[in-house]
Amino acid sequence: MVKCHPIFGVIMSFTKDNTVGFETRFGDRWKGVRCGAKTKSGSTCQRRAYKRNGKCRLHGGASTGPRTKEGIARIKAANTTHGRTTKERLALAKQNAQYGRECRAELLELERWFLAHRYLNKDWRDQF
Repeated sequence: MVKCHPIFGVIMSFTKDNTVGFETRFGDRWKGVRCGAKTKSGSTCQRRAYKRNGKCRLHGGASTGPRTKEGIARIKAANTTHGRTTKERLALAKQNAQYGRECRAELLELERWFLAHRYLNKDWRDQF
């Protein structure tokens, strides 16, 4: 895409697959600092690095998170939106799971007793 400026004449705007000036911007002989982070393809990132951390805008690094107790409390309060994973709900879910395991164990014990005393046939489940 070519745009015309009234004073400077023709100005090239960068579009997809436009390589005008690429060698002078980020070529092999470019003297700037490169990011160097590992990309998905396994090679190193060739983008321009920022001075503050030596990485590009895509690989600048993740936050280390809150460090103080007040900051951690703010993050917990901000991220609690539905209440499905509160400590009380998790404790209740564990209690219900334990109750379910006990019920299934008791049913298995009853089934074995009924099979041993021949109140049930061995293929009783095939009837359903």
